[in-house]
Amino acid sequence: MRKLTEYDKSKAGRNRTITLDEQDRTLYRERLVALSGPSSPEEILGRTICQDLFEALDYLPDAFVDLLFLDPPYNLTKTFNGKTFTQMGYGQYTEWFDSWFGKLVRVLKPDASVYICGDWRSSHSIFEIASKHLNVINRITWEREKGRGALSNWKNASEDIWHCTRSDDYKFYVDRVKLKRKVIAPYRTEDGAPKDWDDDRDGKFRLTHPSNLWTDLTVPFWSMPENTEHPTQKPEKLLAKIILASTDEGDVVFDPFGGSGTTAVVAKKLNRRYASVEIDETYCCLAEKRLRMAEADPSIQGYSEGVFWERNTYGQMKKARRP
Repeated sequence: MRKLTEYDKSKAGRNRTITLDEQDRTLYRERLVALSGPSSPEEILGRTICQDLFEALDYLPDAFVDLLFLDPPYNLTKTFNGKTFTQMGYGQYTEWFDSWFGKLVRVLKPDASVYICGDWRSSHSIFEIASKHLNVINRITWEREKGRGALSNWKNASEDIWHCTRSDDYKFYVDRVKLKRKVIAPYRTEDGAPKDWDDDRDGKFRLTHPSNLWTDLTVPFWSMPENTEHPTQKPEKLLAKIILASTDEGDVVFDPFGGSGTTAVVAKKLNRRYASVEIDETYCCLAEKRLRMAEADPSIQGYSEGVFWERNTYGQMKKARRP
């Protein structure tokens, strides 16, 4: 039986944050790899590369990636498990971004898609550099409902994701990422039939085409089973939207700033191949633990029965079905 750590013992009963004990660290550390020379896709797929990206970059295979998801440090001072990224001037950050981004382009297949995360401080640099190397298709803005307000400024409650492609030939499956919304104004035709909505056991709803404004995401927090102590963890639902829209089963999803493994975990749950790079060993072990957990529970909060649900609506509709 697994021995509880002091952290586990002090957690509230509903706190489902994924943590590591020494047994976990020993077990999952053995799964980690580091690149010391040119590698083939077979050597890194399904693995977490525990290494500085700038050391691993030159050893990555050419043209093996179908979807590149990038969540680099934003241009602000932030500490990640003792390692601090320091805010730079605009020109310096742009130069830093270009120093590694240009080298990553070679790992992309000709029809690959790229999604790059940023905030208002970094998005202009991202657009400038991405435009040099790729086609910029759109900018997604998603709402972060988490965070403190500000007394002398507008609360920062949104982030950007730049959607780019290697060429004009790329994958995008709109029907896989429709959002199931409650109908507020249930108009009917003259004969009484629902007009552009459905009325069934889930109640009144419509499937809507996805826009570039995402307001249905929940930032992971302590009572969610996907939550870790990573300070900038993305929701699994966010990755599911991107992966389903831009890849097929069996495609390769690559994340060079892997964090606690959300991209790899969602790729695994959706039957895609994956690889990630992360410099911090603790986050790498968390990623490996989550990948193991995904084998027992492949569910993604907010995504069920082939559709995405508005935030906090899926459970309500399920309860309404009960006799």
